[in-house]
Amino acid sequence: MKKFNFRKVLDGLTASSPVSGSSSGSNSGGGAGSGSVHTGGTAGILREEIQETLTSEYFQICKTVRHGFPYQPTALAFDPVQKILAIGTRTGAIRILGRPGVDCYCQHESGAAVLQLQFLINEGALVSASSDDTLHLWNLRQKRPAILHSLKFNRERITYCHLPFQSKWLYVGTERGNTHIVNVESFILSGYVIMWNKAIELSTKTHPGPVVHLSDSPRDEGKLLIGYENGTVVFWDLKSKRAELRVYYDEAIHSIDWHHEGKQFMCSHSDGSLTLWNLKSPSRPFQTTIPHGKSQREGRKSESCKPILKVEYKTCRNSEPFIIFSGGLSYDKACRRPSLTIMHGKAITVLEMDHPIVEFLTLCETPYPNEFQEPYAVVVLLEKDLIVVDLTQSNFPIFENPYPMDIHESPVTCTAYFADCPPDLILVLYSIGVKHKKQGYSNKEWPISGGAWNLGTQTYPEIIITGHADGSIKFWDASAITLQMLYKLKTSKVFEKQKVGEGKQTCEIVEEDPYAVQMIYWCPESRIFCVSGVSAYVIVYKFSRHEITAEIVSLEVRLQYDVEDIITPEPETSPPFPDLSSQLPSSRSLSGSTTTVASEGVTKDSIPCLNVKTRPVRMPPGYQAELVIQLVWVDGEPPQQITSLAVSSAYGIVAFGNCNGLAVVDFIQKTVLLSMGTIDLYRSSDLYQRQPRSPRKNKQFIAGLTELNDSPVPQELERCKSPTSDHVNGHCTSPTSQSCSSGKRLSSADVSKVNRWGPGRPPFRKAQSAACMEISLPVTTEESRENSYNRSRSSSISSIDKDSKEAITALYFMESFARKNDSTVSPCLFVGTSLGMVLIISLNLPSADEQRFTEPVMVLPSGTFLSLKGAVLTFSCMDRTGGLMQPPYEVWRDPNNIDENEKSWRRKLVMNCPSPSQEIGDHQYTIICSEKQAKVFSLPSQTCLYVHNITETSFILQADVVVMCNSACLACFCANGHIMIMSLPSLRPMLDVNYLPLTDMRIARTFCFTNEGQALYLVSPTEIQRLTYSQEMCDNLQDMLGDLFTPIETPEAQNRGFLKGLFGGSGQTFDREELFGEASAGKASRSLAQHIPGPGGIEGMKGAAGGVMGELTRARIALDERGQRLGELEEKTAGMMTSAEAFSKHAHELMLKYKDKKWYQF
Repeated sequence: MKKFNFRKVLDGLTASSPVSGSSSGSNSGGGAGSGSVHTGGTAGILREEIQETLTSEYFQICKTVRHGFPYQPTALAFDPVQKILAIGTRTGAIRILGRPGVDCYCQHESGAAVLQLQFLINEGALVSASSDDTLHLWNLRQKRPAILHSLKFNRERITYCHLPFQSKWLYVGTERGNTHIVNVESFILSGYVIMWNKAIELSTKTHPGPVVHLSDSPRDEGKLLIGYENGTVVFWDLKSKRAELRVYYDEAIHSIDWHHEGKQFMCSHSDGSLTLWNLKSPSRPFQTTIPHGKSQREGRKSESCKPILKVEYKTCRNSEPFIIFSGGLSYDKACRRPSLTIMHGKAITVLEMDHPIVEFLTLCETPYPNEFQEPYAVVVLLEKDLIVVDLTQSNFPIFENPYPMDIHESPVTCTAYFADCPPDLILVLYSIGVKHKKQGYSNKEWPISGGAWNLGTQTYPEIIITGHADGSIKFWDASAITLQMLYKLKTSKVFEKQKVGEGKQTCEIVEEDPYAVQMIYWCPESRIFCVSGVSAYVIVYKFSRHEITAEIVSLEVRLQYDVEDIITPEPETSPPFPDLSSQLPSSRSLSGSTTTVASEGVTKDSIPCLNVKTRPVRMPPGYQAELVIQLVWVDGEPPQQITSLAVSSAYGIVAFGNCNGLAVVDFIQKTVLLSMGTIDLYRSSDLYQRQPRSPRKNKQFIAGLTELNDSPVPQELERCKSPTSDHVNGHCTSPTSQSCSSGKRLSSADVSKVNRWGPGRPPFRKAQSAACMEISLPVTTEESRENSYNRSRSSSISSIDKDSKEAITALYFMESFARKNDSTVSPCLFVGTSLGMVLIISLNLPSADEQRFTEPVMVLPSGTFLSLKGAVLTFSCMDRTGGLMQPPYEVWRDPNNIDENEKSWRRKLVMNCPSPSQEIGDHQYTIICSEKQAKVFSLPSQTCLYVHNITETSFILQADVVVMCNSACLACFCANGHIMIMSLPSLRPMLDVNYLPLTDMRIARTFCFTNEGQALYLVSPTEIQRLTYSQEMCDNLQDMLGDLFTPIETPEAQNRGFLKGLFGGSGQTFDREELFGEASAGKASRSLAQHIPGPGGIEGMKGAAGGVMGELTRARIALDERGQRLGELEEKTAGMMTSAEAFSKHAHELMLKYKDKKWYQF
């Protein structure tokens, strides 16, 4: 039967679809629509000239790597031979870390929390125990770990696991107090069970509680130490199946650890005490201490402290043992931070942590529990950080962490991703950032150094930028699927620090995080960087290698939109059409720090949210503030948050907009060029004819109406609307949506608050990070979609209750045709609004370069309008050959370089204009994408060539025009989780995958596409997930990932000596297979646990990646291990022969010595 290729069918949609006036097809998932529009004429000639090279075979969605700190960690494990670290989380994820570049993420399908992790040391395997009472065996001998086996416990809950070194039998303790044994090779439960009622004394009437500890004796592997929660410890003889001894303590036990000789063990308790027990005298503790308890008089018990959650007892050959524990602080120090205590001899060191301690592990030189441990480091897993403490130095410094674990140092609020950027940028940013690194780290190498990693075939540089709630900006080197911080910029340094009792205007606008970064715009070629903050400000930065001291220039801009906010107290006396001249927005630019101070009870006006520093400021090398632009209060109304931002280094202009209007600023001459309400941008061509809001209706609203619209659409159906005009489950889904109505009746306090801010103008809320906003998107019906669309496009005429503000949602600088049928290109600013309108602003720049610093720049609306369905998201342009046109830019030069002469100060511009042609016709394509559809226009005729209705049931959250395989395409991320790729300019669907359903606004705010088939988003508050939509990168991903397992010879055990081997216990002759195997122990009950084969295969631990190389790898590993075993056997045989010869010699000498003596001569 012939195979059906769906991708090729998608490729042929354009060729097979009939020419029509619109396209409206959609699928059930709300993904890509079908069809395109071709209007003929000159556009037809253009269409024939472009040969699109991209096909659906170029695209495939695949997750690549996850960066950052594992969110909500719960468990920790370390392989001392392979030197790799595993971290389990509450969401069922496991992160495995080795040397820099070796970072693997795997996920339990159930999503159950990871309770405990156990490495099969130097075997390339990991056992995980999850909260759904399931054990999983992971194969780490492949780059993408897979589950080989699972064992689901049906009647008991797992509380603790222990796997002895070089053993295949796993001890599993349960909540009922029983201990089961699992064969990790077959993952089958043994019939050998230690029941709790047999472990404790028969006279005991109470249940001992769950098993909290299991470990075999370092001295004798045939003895198992079982710790119960109530303070009972049982030393169980596995051979005789009885308790050899029992110890009791009146405080609950949290953890236990052995002395390496196997004669003593230490317990930590809930009263902050540590007890040391000797096996020879189990009746009472050999030693009891409360390390942080206050000393009492003799005969009185020390004061109780907080519980010691874990203790580790590690011995050293040449010094006192280390006793390391977490918790145990005194109760009278309630404000003290979480701490880790290190006791070494008589010295007690308390290391205070910034976050609560989840788990810690001591790294030792040997994996054998019966040898001196020689600890050299402590890995401390905190709730929001991972640190490693160096134990080899007396001041216990920490190691410098090579992993990007501090992405969430301040909550991430926005992201940007740049692939294939200028190659010198990474080195330049690193050389600046390395000067500001923290000092005082340990001089030792990072101890978690396992695995292997190489650069792979990907060579182009990548940079990720993250904006944070504290106003900081971080630049990261993301090349070759790694992540390393290059440079950190603090935007808050341009503002004065607010003292207690000051800054009331800011407090009334933002509750917290007044410096939170909202949007970022970066031009890598010119190195111009621009940032907008939640307190309605924009900062323009220039890059310099030299330190300067200078004053920060600031501008204050009034941006007002008063049309819909006129409230007349007496509707009978108000004219039907108020004087519109009094409602037009006014523009005003103020330089420096000139403000109008408003006292209590006086209407605030012309007051910025933050105060810019007026004194000269020292600016270190790197990004230095060139200009600060602040929106100010207008007639008692706070400035609205900025919703769009664009910068042109070639024009020297920055533009930004919000729900009130648009502002254009010349950052070269430091002047405001345009400050205009959205309604004025249309001039006399306003398609929606906005009118003043009805005074009577406003009066009814103030009286406490519960519904704010005329539409009969139920409130729950209104949630399906696009984020520019709607709210989802009571949460604003876009910065352009300022008010959230829950439909409840307003109280008098609520009414006064609403009246104070005015309709549609609430105060700014807390600058929430992109990591803490959660929504749920319900499935919508056809009726709700239609009503949503009609309402979002309606004007004040059809629904005078609706907020008719039109936000600026997208801005784009380009050399283009400002008006229809222009013959030449000119500097233009494309403006997109929340109602789907596109306006082109004409920029008239001085022709001579010298005049640019003195002559004024003219900014005028051109009168050109284009329209789409839904809020406009992005713009881009292509030339007539189908090549993507980059916006013009100025080549970077250091503005503070004193070595340059006057001639070198001329600005070098790269304009990227369309190629000149003598033919009459169109020379440029403009691609515009909105929340609902994408359109391609040909300029200057403004003919719509192609239309593609991307979705009807949902809306687009992020859209970008990107380059892949030297061709342009349109990438979209939809709110229903679909990722869609369309070719350009024909908008043919290349890919439509239901990748990720939108569960919270963190994803919507941080998802971004970039060139070369790359994308990323913030998958959790602490982690960045990178993915690719390139088939080529998916094919090469295996080569780019690091190897978790590398063949390493297991270190040899120390020679115990003849006497220790003779009298040190029977551990060397203990055969677990004979004791726990089916032949002697029998089969376990089938109802107790269920074996589930995993997708990773059932062959066991020696499988490599697969294919011919995998087979060769397995064969090589098998030969290496066989050779190692043969060598060890040969050495042991030689040693035994030497010992036997020596023993025979000594015996013969003794026989000769006493041969002729009588019995009484001895």
